[in-house]
Amino acid sequence: MLEYIKTILLKVSFDKMLFEKELRKAFKVLKRAELKQLRNWCYEQFSGMYLLILNRVFLKPKKV
Repeated sequence: MLEYIKTILLKVSFDKMLFEKELRKAFKVLKRAELKQLRNWCYEQFSGMYLLILNRVFLKPKKV
């Protein structure tokens, strides 16, 4: 599933709203370890274009 999500993110990376939407969907289907891998990959691939989105999605405060 992780590889599939990476493929989707690459395909929608032309549109910031679609990118964020698909990135948020990943949280519903991936396990914690896969999310860490996705986070690292996303920052490597997209930090130049979408750093604010990545920070908003990955650094959001956890609900207690």
